[in-house]
Amino acid sequence: MTFDKIDLSVKIGKIKLKNPVMVASGTFGCGEEYAQFFDVNRLGALVTKTITLEPREGNLPPRTVETPSGMLNAIGLENPGVEKFIEEKIPFLRKLRIPVIVSIAGAEIEEYAALAGRLSKIETISGLELNISCPNVKGKIFAQDEKTTFRLVKAVKKATDTTIITKLSPNVTDITGIARAAEDAGSDAVSLVNTFLGMAIDVETEKPKLGAITGGLSGPAIRPIALRMVWEVAKRVSIPVIGMGGITDTADALEFLIAGAKAVAVGTANFVNPAIAVEIIEGIKKWHGRRKSTVDPVRSLCSHGAGSPQ
Repeated sequence: MTFDKIDLSVKIGKIKLKNPVMVASGTFGCGEEYAQFFDVNRLGALVTKTITLEPREGNLPPRTVETPSGMLNAIGLENPGVEKFIEEKIPFLRKLRIPVIVSIAGAEIEEYAALAGRLSKIETISGLELNISCPNVKGKIFAQDEKTTFRLVKAVKKATDTTIITKLSPNVTDITGIARAAEDAGSDAVSLVNTFLGMAIDVETEKPKLGAITGGLSGPAIRPIALRMVWEVAKRVSIPVIGMGGITDTADALEFLIAGAKAVAVGTANFVNPAIAVEIIEGIKKWHGRRKSTVDPVRSLCSHGAGSPQ
């Protein structure tokens, strides 16, 4: 079996991905900047930076700071708003031959529904990621409450027939309850985890290193916790789980797939190596090639993650 003939395709809602490797929202823009490094069409899917109904200026700088085995960010969802996004970004996204998933956010449930209704009219868009878990914006984090999560997903479901992926927060006591609420409300999949809330202080100035004081921690430092949460959620829901959190190489991605994820999303590692996602795709193919797998590779991996480790 040659590596190129290995079938890595997976289905998330109505979306068929030719491989299970996506890029995480907020780390890849809309793909234009990365197109100079590799063919973006090699990805399983592209998830855009989060957009809102109206333009957002984001948080005061500094917005990023390096931490041991990771980074903190407090961008604050800066974006030009949905209409500018459609005008400026859709022309490029329309040229892609892979699924495009648009990440959306809002201050109120009604804003998510309005965004979903507006974006559903655009044929280029294959799915919507509901970013209900961003830790570096002011206001309530919807993903920290089961009832609110249910009401939000339900409202979006009424506004669109497009595939919905609900992005969950790790900053909760029990993430499985939130995942179940999203599933019960009609979400086609869940993605997890978003960043952990953290902070860093400059001991010389005795002031926070981030302009917003706190921000979201990502990178390899969070991977073991993210992996555990993916494993827990995959056992509790019947919809696909997209795993993310500190994936930097093929082995990291395979851990999430073995734990029960249907697909994975690469985030912070894109800043270190712009082509890391496609390297991981090739690495997964080679892994299966070495094992001479004769069954659907991804389904096989997911089945291994179904039980409790001994």
